[in-house]
Amino acid sequence: MQDTYAQILVAAPVLYPLLLGMLTLSLWNKPRWQQWVNVAGTGVFVLFGLLLLHTVLNEGIQVVQSGNWRAPFGISLVADVFSSVMVVITTIMAFAVAVYSVSSMGREDELHEARRSIQFAYYPLLNIMYMGINGAFLTGDIFNLYVWFEVMLISSFVLLSLGQRKFQLEGTFKYVAINLLSSTLFLIGVGLLYALTGTLNMADLALKVPQVEDQGMVMLVSVFFMVAFGIKSAVFPLFFWLPASYHTPPISISAIFAGMLTKVGVYSLIRVFSLIFVTNVGFTHHILLWIAGLTMLVGVMGAAVQFDIRRILSFHIISQIGYMVMGLALFSPLAMAGAVFYIMHHIIVKANLFFIGGLIERVSGQFDVRRVGGLLNAYPLLAVLFLIPALSLAGLPPLSGFWSKLLVIKAGIDLQSYVVVFVALFVGLLTLFSMIKIWNEGFWAPAPGDAPPFTEKLWSARNIWMVIPVAMLAAITLWIGFYPEPFYQIAEKAAFQLLNPEEYITKVLGGAP
Repeated sequence: MQDTYAQILVAAPVLYPLLLGMLTLSLWNKPRWQQWVNVAGTGVFVLFGLLLLHTVLNEGIQVVQSGNWRAPFGISLVADVFSSVMVVITTIMAFAVAVYSVSSMGREDELHEARRSIQFAYYPLLNIMYMGINGAFLTGDIFNLYVWFEVMLISSFVLLSLGQRKFQLEGTFKYVAINLLSSTLFLIGVGLLYALTGTLNMADLALKVPQVEDQGMVMLVSVFFMVAFGIKSAVFPLFFWLPASYHTPPISISAIFAGMLTKVGVYSLIRVFSLIFVTNVGFTHHILLWIAGLTMLVGVMGAAVQFDIRRILSFHIISQIGYMVMGLALFSPLAMAGAVFYIMHHIIVKANLFFIGGLIERVSGQFDVRRVGGLLNAYPLLAVLFLIPALSLAGLPPLSGFWSKLLVIKAGIDLQSYVVVFVALFVGLLTLFSMIKIWNEGFWAPAPGDAPPFTEKLWSARNIWMVIPVAMLAAITLWIGFYPEPFYQIAEKAAFQLLNPEEYITKVLGGAP
């Protein structure tokens, strides 16, 4: 009975959003029903995620073998601490986006025909994307990781182009083209890996890859995966598609993309370079360390010259990805815990900043901070809600970003990797500069002379559902910052399982590693 309960919890993050997507699709001619069914449904989704994490923390890694076919022949779903944490964050973000969309996607009586068509596909596609994201987090099979990536990407392609404006289609084309290249490299890597080992199960690969005689070929295959997941993570020098596309869709879509999609790439990098490609860490992780430093530096320098808040935040996604890859590259227990902690913090903070960007546009009509001004006097609550994630992103104590940066930088100092530590500290300063720029231009400076007066009320029926998730994510940021111990303990457990994969292998292969 207990096994059945655990199996349901492992499968639910994949199957439940599919059912919710079908339900919202059935309500295609009732947009308001779609909205509220999605809010209620994603609330239940959060409950599933929390129950899964609670079960994994208390009872260890949980595995489901589909069709009762034992690994490595069947398809495995595996929930360890790292994947469970990612599932929980996905469900929280799904709920936040659902609430935010009630206001940001417009009221039914305000929708013209094009807007109606947006809502027709919006909620079903979001849920299909959540299914793909959770499938990628939970799969124990490298080919199915590819399949879940494609599920996620196909729905994201359509979401990115909803509205069909010219600049959206341009951004979508770049997004599609580079991700198709990534998928091709990923598939080639999967094929070569199967040719070398005869298996696609990741636990089985962890055993068989070290036994391959031609380790030079293994290193070549690892480079295919590094490039494929590097494109999806938007690391240097493969990041250019991200700032060209993430500012184009409606802000709720930008927020979920900014929070989750690149983290699926980072998750995959951490998974394969801690479980499968660990026979020559001096080669693979040294490359990753260079990538991490350059990603941090180039991303934050790109943000420094932008004034559109969505473009500033898009470049900061890139620079912050560098910190996560730095944790993987250093590959110590503290560094890996830092990478997991960083992901937890960053998804919440980054999505919230995009949400706030949407609120700024709602009250001022502008995303360009040079044309806003005066928000501090007009909307002091919005100013406070902006400062919490902004200062956290910059790493100021005692907010969540401070602890995550402290962990990876301390790990770098312990390993005497002083160059990348210096880069990380310098990038933190430039991140603070970018956040101060938004504050000065948008909140502190007076509004331009030709700017229309502020007439929107934050607590109006039109905007209240945009404010609630912003406040919720700000509260989570404060919670992580002022009470980091339980989050660090979870990150530490996740890092231990990643660096000591014996339990993962034993659970997946049924005790016969």
